[in-house]
Amino acid sequence: MRRHFIAGRLGPTDRFAPATNDGEVVTSLELLAGNNTLGHGIGHAQSDLAGLGVYPSEIGTDLLVLAAHVHAADTRISRDTEAQDGWTREIRLCVPVSDTDRWTAASPVFVRLLNFLTGDRWRLSFRPRPARFARLSTIRRPNLLGPSFDDLSLFSGGLDSLIGGINMLEAGRTPLLISHAGEGATSDAQSTLFDTLKRTYRGNNFNRLRLWMAFPEGLVTGSGGENTTRGRSFLFFALGIFAGTGLEDGHFTLKVPENGLIAVNVPLDPLRLGALSTRTTHPFYIARWNDALAALGLNGRIENPYWDKTKGEMVRECANGVLLRQLAGASLSCSSPTKGRWQGLGTQHCGYCLPCLIRRAALVTGLSPEPDPTNYTINDLTSRVLDTRQSEGVQIRSFQLAIERLRQRPDLARILIHKPGPLIDESAVRQARLASVYQRGLEEVGILLNGVRTRPI
Repeated sequence: MRRHFIAGRLGPTDRFAPATNDGEVVTSLELLAGNNTLGHGIGHAQSDLAGLGVYPSEIGTDLLVLAAHVHAADTRISRDTEAQDGWTREIRLCVPVSDTDRWTAASPVFVRLLNFLTGDRWRLSFRPRPARFARLSTIRRPNLLGPSFDDLSLFSGGLDSLIGGINMLEAGRTPLLISHAGEGATSDAQSTLFDTLKRTYRGNNFNRLRLWMAFPEGLVTGSGGENTTRGRSFLFFALGIFAGTGLEDGHFTLKVPENGLIAVNVPLDPLRLGALSTRTTHPFYIARWNDALAALGLNGRIENPYWDKTKGEMVRECANGVLLRQLAGASLSCSSPTKGRWQGLGTQHCGYCLPCLIRRAALVTGLSPEPDPTNYTINDLTSRVLDTRQSEGVQIRSFQLAIERLRQRPDLARILIHKPGPLIDESAVRQARLASVYQRGLEEVGILLNGVRTRPI
């Protein structure tokens, strides 16, 4: 186990020399591209937004720079070799910002939300930018009308974000959609869905901001990469907030479309730890983001408009069911859509990972009597016994056990929703609704798994 320190640097003239602790592995993160603009996709995002009449603030820019540090640490510090227990890493960041007092005051909230999100131990410090970089935000062009966007939403390429986008457009809103382009399959799904929405809603001036951020192998000396990416949503949220600070008067509500079953993400069994217990849209995590925005003095909030809906209910209640049926097959939910390559298969849904199972259940119940248009590696889950010692059967068996447990004791729902994380920000009424959506979500999956056989083979 090694402790890591990542310090951002703004070009070769930035001579900041951070104080380091004994035993820390120090990594310098260069933040500038060759043309003295911000690198790692941030400068491109600024330019793209300026073309849309959106000019994020200095604090918004700081936040995306912080997210670059977090993303570099999360994806380039291996849990296998650098963590004391195979999971928990110790990470310290030093970030150059526009207002150190404001960021230092907000630091405890960010540490709390990062610790919760990734399961690591984070420490944050901030320093002033060098004088020549006192301004990093794009200067607003004079005599231009403000941006036309009246909504802001994450757009991941998944089914939930597709439904969220359709519902906003059907309501006559003009959203700015926010995408983080990850690996190729995700990026392709985002583009396919967005392009079709643009053709469908030709009279609407909605648009999309798309960021691609990745760091080279070997960035952190002596450490391989890390593929659990528990911190990815920090970058995704930060990108949305960055854009939001450039909307009219800097006032915004960033929508995070996610069904309630996934948002709470109650572990299916006691062994679902680490990478299998993500917290990317958990209510506690979103509440801490809202605390952080308030601490930074930003006039914005983050909300999940579907926190009390199952995925099937989202499908069934979509404002344009015809369009959803057309596009559902192009959306991407699978946790590993390229894992079939060893079988000679292309990019597609496996059909048996946790997000695939929730997706399949939602489309079975939400599109009925029409079939699910998605192509799955295992299209018929009932055609044979699925091996619980292989990936094809592990999640299905876990769902079967969780569903049976709740059938026998429905009252457990109100207890189990507290297992993934605190719900101290939720009223008793909202907690009851979370327990209900958890129970209804499992019931949806139960319909899908009726007749599915699993055992060790």
